[in-house]
Amino acid sequence: MQERIASQSPDAAVTLRTNLKPGDIGSIVHLHGVVYARECRFDHTFEAYVAGPLSEFVRSASPRGRIWIAERDGKIVGCIAIVPVSQEIGQLRWYLVVPSARGAGLGKKLLHEAIAFSRDCGNKSVILWTVSSLVAAAHLYESVGFKKVEEKPGRQWDVDVVEEKYELILK
Repeated sequence: MQERIASQSPDAAVTLRTNLKPGDIGSIVHLHGVVYARECRFDHTFEAYVAGPLSEFVRSASPRGRIWIAERDGKIVGCIAIVPVSQEIGQLRWYLVVPSARGAGLGKKLLHEAIAFSRDCGNKSVILWTVSSLVAAAHLYESVGFKKVEEKPGRQWDVDVVEEKYELILK
């Protein structure tokens, strides 16, 4: 699947695709490492946290799981995935829009694609884990109906964090 959506400049459209190409997995891990180090001060262990489950997701492909890659000018500028947790629950994972692609609706588009896919799969709910410092992301989750259902303070990726679990009940 490929779909073009508007971006900040008319000559640099963003394309969404759900097929993986060589290099995508490494790029997604790299982007998560770089962006979260800059914005949240996470260390290199965060890349391993992303890489392990992402590689397992790719190796155990399921019709109830999907990843979306957003590209602009041949470079990945965002991604999101739904990973099956059970027959009735999907987990939103690897949601990221690089800073240069923010503010043009790409994050909302990715989130809506993932939720629509979850509904189509017959999921009764979608869960996600995030950290409390990602305030803008939490606002976006809540704007589409996610509710915070759990908090866990701790130390991850060499910083103190409050992990938060959100759930969206699908109707």
